[in-house]
Amino acid sequence: MPEFFNVLPPQRALQALLDAMPPPGLDNDEVAVDEALGRITALDLSASEDLPSFPRATVDGYSLRAADTFGASEGLPAYFTVAGEVPMGRAAGVSLSLGEAAGAYTGGMLAHNADAVVMVEHTQQVDADTIEVVRPVAPGENVVQPGEDVRQGDTILPRGHLLRPQDLGGLTALGITRVKVTRRPRVAILSMGDEVVAPEVSPAPGQIRDVNSYTVTAQVSQAGGEPVALGIVGDVYEEQLSAARQGLEDADVLVISAGSSVSVRDMTADIINALGKPGVLVHGLSIRPGKPAILGLVEGKPAFGLPGNPVSAMIVFELVVRPTLYRLAGCVNPPEPAFTRASLTLDIASAPGREDYVPVRLYAKGSGELKAEPVFGKSNLIFTLIRADGLVQVPLDKAGLYAGETVPVRLF
Repeated sequence: MPEFFNVLPPQRALQALLDAMPPPGLDNDEVAVDEALGRITALDLSASEDLPSFPRATVDGYSLRAADTFGASEGLPAYFTVAGEVPMGRAAGVSLSLGEAAGAYTGGMLAHNADAVVMVEHTQQVDADTIEVVRPVAPGENVVQPGEDVRQGDTILPRGHLLRPQDLGGLTALGITRVKVTRRPRVAILSMGDEVVAPEVSPAPGQIRDVNSYTVTAQVSQAGGEPVALGIVGDVYEEQLSAARQGLEDADVLVISAGSSVSVRDMTADIINALGKPGVLVHGLSIRPGKPAILGLVEGKPAFGLPGNPVSAMIVFELVVRPTLYRLAGCVNPPEPAFTRASLTLDIASAPGREDYVPVRLYAKGSGELKAEPVFGKSNLIFTLIRADGLVQVPLDKAGLYAGETVPVRLF
């Protein structure tokens, strides 16, 4: 039986791959803003105008000259003549003189010569044309100034930025309706093994339905990639090599599933080495589950061999494939996994020198304390992940975790 030749912790293995990869160089796409969520900006984006472009009220009330309110109080109010109002969505048609005010609405424009807005709660109606102001306001109070959000020429989103919902709102606020983004990395997914059959097939004794192709496809989509399904290939080296070569020609990344166990039938490492240089960089990760994983590079394109067990494959994907896809797309700050903290309900055994990833189910006790209940099960049992809400990592240098410990939980 062949041995692992350079088992590494997942972060060191990932870094070895990233260091060997060429700089990101995917083509650019131009997409409509409403299709840009989760895409990566290909260029710096700058503001073509000030935002807001006019002084805007942040409360309902009256726009006025702040100096005219100085000294106003409940016992000695300042009196103002109401010169009109500025309707929402209209340009100001009112200019103020000494002791004049104009009706103002949240988000609306101020009257000319006004530099502040007094809240309606701090006024009293005297008659149809006169109000009392019972509290002074400072210049600029309750006003958003032109350019206070962004100024013309400011860089609003840098190159390599992952577009979020608020980013799309900011672009449309500036009238930007199309944006240049990097092309989604294409990921060829190859499932291998004589025992693997399509989900619609009733498996014969000794056969199993294909799980990994579908979980990996979903993970690729979640990570902003474009999955390219290559189907299932049996344990014939020439057929596997041909399918892998075609997949890598058509895609930016190759992911081979179910061919990275350490056995006499394992051909994944040989296939990656045969596809091009430098070939396999890391064969084996110091984790459980997921030890028999492979990271390689073929003429500048990443190639991965995922373990055949579904739980192992999904965990290895999250640790090394997902960040690689963001790197390929030029994402400067890839999104970090969400974590919470919870108290373990059971001991988790481990061994120093490897990282263990254990699925846990989260629930809150009556006190509101969040609990993490380990979902123990073998790595070929996909429902251990379905029953779980996240993963607890046992660090490399620890022999386990104890019930009652508060630990970080990586949420799905």
